Amino acid sequence: MQHFISIEDHDGESLSQVLAAARRLRDERDAGEPNEPMLTGRTLAMFFEKPSLRTRVSFQQAVTELGGNTIVLSQAEVGLGRRESVGDFTRVMAGMVHGIAARVFKHADLLEMAKHSDGVPIINMLSDHSHPCQAMADIMTMQDEFGMELAGRTLTFVGDGNNVARSLAWLCAKFGMRFILAAPDGYKLEASLFAEIEKACPGCSVSQTTDPVEAVRQADAIYADTFVSMGQETERQKRLDDLGAYQINAKLLAAAPADAIVLHCLPAYRGVEITDEAMDGPQSRVFQQAHNRLHAQKGLLAAMMGGT
Repeated sequence: MQHFISIEDHDGESLSQVLAAARRLRDERDAGEPNEPMLTGRTLAMFFEKPSLRTRVSFQQAVTELGGNTIVLSQAEVGLGRRESVGDFTRVMAGMVHGIAARVFKHADLLEMAKHSDGVPIINMLSDHSHPCQAMADIMTMQDEFGMELAGRTLTFVGDGNNVARSLAWLCAKFGMRFILAAPDGYKLEASLFAEIEKACPGCSVSQTTDPVEAVRQADAIYADTFVSMGQETERQKRLDDLGAYQINAKLLAAAPADAIVLHCLPAYRGVEITDEAMDGPQSRVFQQAHNRLHAQKGLLAAMMGGT
């Protein structure tokens, strides 16, 4: 696994190997045993064009627990695309560190980094196109709940068809899961994406609808994300109006199987895309999901920088 930029770049076997490593490292940690310091002498540079809580803490803690070092860089320091071209930034960093993780507005910047990294791995910590690290933690959480074999399970994503939804659609297809997006017109994923997924994963089931109630009737997991992401603040009121009927609440959960779990990638705007009763209720696995970010990042770093 040279780079981790999009889920579609990797087959199900390699993704499963990352999750297996994540689970092994988590088991060691839970048992109070230190993980093998496989990143000793290795440094991950983390560039944040967009701020973060879970992504930064999970990656930084993962590198620390695996014996490595991190350098955290902000856009104020780098000036990516303004003071420093993407190519120049990457060529400089590739001669000094052992991995580059970036959280950016434009997915094209990650693809440009990969062209100039000279074999140093590039990790997508979030872009406008996808959020593959989040999706890996989500699948890990579902495996914790339903077992390792997820084929035939259904994930319903309710709300805006965004970068997280796109990564989950791909990952569900690769793991044999059914993916349903419930979103109003204008917020759905592009039809070409579903055609691409179906071509790459024959026999998979990926679909979208405008009806959230029908979408959750057979769901094993019901997923929420913010209606207004960073960079969309000027559209806030329109997005809230358009997406208001897609809130995960007691009424929507009543239409789903009683054992369906609730997921949210956080941060959550309580009372907007999800209510307190859904977020804190017995079906919620939101905080287990957040904690799995640490373990999924460890599995990824072990595969990409640790030689496992």
